[in-house]
This record gives sequence, C-alpha cells and structure tokens, in this order.
Amino acid sequence: MLKFFSLSPFDDVRYRALLEGLEISEIALSEVIRSSDDFRLHSEFFSKNFLAEKGYFNSIHTIHLNEVAKIADGDHSKFPDNQIAEVRYLQARDITSNFLEISSNSFVSKEYFSKNQRSLIPSEAILLSIMGTVGDITITPRNFEPCMCNRALAIVRDIKGISPQFLFSYLTTKHAFSNIERQKNGGVQQRINLDVLGKIEIPLLSVFFQNEIEKVVILAQDTRENSKFTYSLAETLLLDTLGLADFSPSTEKVNIKSFKDSFIATGRLDAEYYQPKYDHIEDIFNQFPRIKLADLVNYPISSGVTPKAGGDDYSDAENGIPFVRAVDLQNGQVNINNFNYLKPEIHNGMLKRTQLKQNDFLFSIAGTVGRCAIFEHTFEANINQAVAILRFNNERVNHYYLMVLLNSAIGNEFVAKYARQGLQTNLNLAEVGDLSIPIIEIELQSKIA
Repeated sequence: MLKFFSLSPFDDVRYRALLEGLEISEIALSEVIRSSDDFRLHSEFFSKNFLAEKGYFNSIHTIHLNEVAKIADGDHSKFPDNQIAEVRYLQARDITSNFLEISSNSFVSKEYFSKNQRSLIPSEAILLSIMGTVGDITITPRNFEPCMCNRALAIVRDIKGISPQFLFSYLTTKHAFSNIERQKNGGVQQRINLDVLGKIEIPLLSVFFQNEIEKVVILAQDTRENSKFTYSLAETLLLDTLGLADFSPSTEKVNIKSFKDSFIATGRLDAEYYQPKYDHIEDIFNQFPRIKLADLVNYPISSGVTPKAGGDDYSDAENGIPFVRAVDLQNGQVNINNFNYLKPEIHNGMLKRTQLKQNDFLFSIAGTVGRCAIFEHTFEANINQAVAILRFNNERVNHYYLMVLLNSAIGNEFVAKYARQGLQTNLNLAEVGDLSIPIIEIELQSKIA
C-alpha cells in the first residue's frame, strides 16, 4: 500500500536519521511514471546503481534500440507436426556463451518458413532470449543461412547506422544486462516485452571504435568455427583408432539372455541395459586394454551437495564462490557465464571435500548423464550433487582423450547403457567408478589432446 504525506522540517530530520544506513533512492513521481510503461514501484527498479548509471547515460549521446533496428519475436504457433526438414527452427537453448551452438534438431518446410517472415533470422541479426532464462544473447555470422525461431527469442535485425557487432557487444555488458534484468516481469516464468526491450539505451561511440569491436567479434566467430573443425579432427582420430568411424548402432530391440548371463552377472533387470547395440560397443572396446574409472583416479570419486534453492547458503558473484552444476558443463569446458554462487563458509565447510582443483575432470551424473568437462580454471569453485569429480594424472589416460571419448556419440551410447531411468536419469558414484574405458596408445591420446 502506498501512502502520500508531507513532513515538517523537524519531522524530515528525524525521518532521515531513522533511515540512515539504508539504501534509499529519492525520485520524483513524474520520473517514476516516465521510467516504465507499467508503473513500476518496487525498490529494486530504482536502485542507486541504476540511477547512477542513468545519470551517466544522460550525459552522453545515446539512442534507443528500436531507433536503430527492427525488433520481433519468433513463431507463436505450436511447433507444426510432420514438417519437411528444410529450414532450421532455433530455440533459446541454442544460445551458449554468446555463441550460436545449435543443440536442438528442429526444422520446418520452406513453405512454412515463407509464411512466417516476421520470424525471419538473417545474417548479422542479434538473438536474445526473452522468456524463461532472460538475457542469453548471440549474433548470427555474416554467412549465416536464414532460418526462424520460436517465441522465446527476440530477433534484432535490419540494424542501421550502427555496427551490428558493436551493438551485440554492448548488449553483452553488465550494464546492458542489468538494464534487461531490471525490465523483466512475470512470476514463475520471467519475460521481457519487446516494446520495453526497444527502449534500452545504446551509447553511440565513434565509428573507428565500432569497427575495432566488429573485427574482434568476427575474429571470435571465425576462431570458434575453426575450433569446432579441429575438435572434429580429434574425434575422427579417436573413432578411427577404435575402429568406430563407420559405427552404426544396431536397431534390434530383442536380445535374449539367460538369467545367469543377465541379472546374476550384472544385477540389472531393466531391458534397456541389454540392447544389442551395447553388446556391439562392448565387443569393440574389448579389443583394447580397459580400465575402470575407480582404478584410474587418485582421489575418491565425489559429488557435491545442493543447498536448498533460495536458501541462506547462496551468495552473489562479488562475495561468493562459483557453484558448478551439470548445466555448466558445455562442449568439454566449464561455462562461467551462468554460475550460482555459494557463501565462502559453505565452500570451506560442508562442501570442503568437493573443492575443485585445476584440471579436475567433471562428469554429470544426473539429468543429462555423462556430460564431461575439464576444469581448466585457477579460481576457487565447488560442485553440486549432479556433478562428480574424477581426479587423475595423465600417465595412463589423458584428460582430453577421456573427454573426447565420453562426449562423442559412441561415448554417449556407452554411458547411456549404465544410466538408470526414472523421474531423472542418473548414475551413482559406484556406477561411475565401474565404467570401464578402452585405453589406446599414449602417443595417440596425446595427439588427440
């Protein structure tokens, strides 16, 4: 409830004394009305940090996003069934670490695409997630083949009078991100409206500076593509060495085994475990020396603990310790862009045994089981209960060889055999330790690395 009242000079002094030490922002009602279309009154919307930034932006030349670009969102229809796979259909999960890393496998026909040009994504268009996880962002490269997306993404295109790459770079900064965060609305599912997005202020810097930023962004995109090609060479070398370059898993669903050769031998009665394709993989792996992960590590395989969501164990980026989750393991690396943070006393207390060290091998054991990454960083960090630490040296098995093996399609199939299905797919730590991997010559491992 809001109350409007006046204070005498004496009351005003006492009122200010009572509020001393608190973060108080005084702002005119007219400015409150101008600041948002939906008349925001919550205190976070008028934080001192934001007001200070706004004061700075008032002193420089800026322009609203909708003055330099057209802004639309994606397809509002339910994804159409029985489509000819002709044009890619992007989703919010295809944006990773400011790059377009396509993980969805959705396509529509050219006919459907031609009828939905409002959702067209051309080259040098900026994509921004506006529903659910708000603020993930990327820019399509210059040679991008046009496609479309769903409504969870905003499309910033037809950018005029400003470098698209400079605009993208500014929108990735903490200043732009905090503005986007500030403008979010909604309850369980957060979102940001397109008209609000269009009012974000963009600083207009010199053409020379914009061109320099443009060169760096294009170089980053080219380097990313080159890295994918190099990684594919490493995976090809691995699969060739294992004799799996042309591997095609069996589609047979029936595999008759005796009780002695099934439950008595393995303790498993779930039919998925005995699919013929897994026997094929095991036969190929058996052509090489093998080692169980439990016999490889020099530190007990451990997983963390996940404190209660929103509880007192969490902190912010400035004061907390990064808390690595399974979702942070991406493309063999630990993505640092979306960390949660723990209080230092939790990191040094109840989670002391799972403090990360540089070159720790991380393995997801719940949800998307088998996702791997190497913790290459030197900063302090910890893991949650969906991630296991495998700590070993490179004498018998190179970290990167194991990462490429387990992240490959054949590695995914191998791990899937042992994963237990339920409300959430999972492996326990003993089952992780029982995974038996093939060992190839160390020189080939090093070449893959």
